[in-house]
Amino acid sequence: MKPISFIPLLCLGFILQLFFVVGVSGAEVDSITVRSVELENAINELNYLINKRIRAGVVNANDRQNDFKRLESDQFCDEEILYDELRKSLFQSLTASFGLKGYSLDVQLRELLTAKSYNLPLRDSIYRDIDYIEGFSLNLKELTHVVNLDGQLVGLDKIGHFFAEGWEYFELTRFKDQPLLSAMQWGIAQEEGTFGLATTGIFSYGDLVANFNGWRFWNRVRKYHPDPLQNAVSRFFSIPYVKCATRIKDSFMYKKRVKEWRIGIPFDLRNYLDSAWDEGNNCSSYKDPIIEDKVMRRISAIDPEHSCPAEPSACRESREKYGAFARYLLHPNCLTAE
Repeated sequence: MKPISFIPLLCLGFILQLFFVVGVSGAEVDSITVRSVELENAINELNYLINKRIRAGVVNANDRQNDFKRLESDQFCDEEILYDELRKSLFQSLTASFGLKGYSLDVQLRELLTAKSYNLPLRDSIYRDIDYIEGFSLNLKELTHVVNLDGQLVGLDKIGHFFAEGWEYFELTRFKDQPLLSAMQWGIAQEEGTFGLATTGIFSYGDLVANFNGWRFWNRVRKYHPDPLQNAVSRFFSIPYVKCATRIKDSFMYKKRVKEWRIGIPFDLRNYLDSAWDEGNNCSSYKDPIIEDKVMRRISAIDPEHSCPAEPSACRESREKYGAFARYLLHPNCLTAE
């Protein structure tokens, strides 16, 4: 019997690991080169799409609990089913519960919003000099598209982060009973690893802002935790995205309280969006000085007058909005901008 060679197995393992890392790691965005491009506001189209998917998730959750005769009153409005169906619908994936789907959502949105987004090839971007060794995922995936969302230049990857990593934050706080700060530290570790420095050479503070606001979204689905960015009055009047309501006619018919999920308030990204999503204001950091020098040279060639943040006043507003959380979400330049 011939001895087994482990070299092909090791190579296969490396290839599978590479595809796994590329599959889950995020795309990057160039918010600098496109600053002179005029883009039509895409916020309404994006809100329409997300609301449509949320409604579909609610319908699917109710369909899984439509055996009114068998179910007891306390079995209706199962939150686990609701979250499961919302994730499936938002990511358009039946396997949403098996891992992060942010990059898949990013790719979907590139196609769905292609008429209002800007597709900048990597070869024309400020990252063009980062080679495969320095950022292999960056070179394999190319860049995400940029959209104008109420005047903010935002990469569509941020929407993937909002829903996918935002869910991870919420899962840590809701199901694993960890504090929000621990979830945020998990997000920072991802940017230092497979979602950033280890695969693209870029650490995106904009991603962290999208993650944090994604937690706020998932938290508001059922208003589980108080929103730390709202005061007491705002929290009191805040309506959950999905509420549990009584089906009066069916309750009389089956002589028990029959309930179902209903939309409480429409989703509006404006409730979460701000200038810190824009990497032209909330700058990125880099794995080493070599990569940073390459990027800075390209930025200088495009716009010698550019400095980050592009709008210092926007950083002041972000610091006020995020308060004690700002130190975990904003680039040092944004933290000190006057």
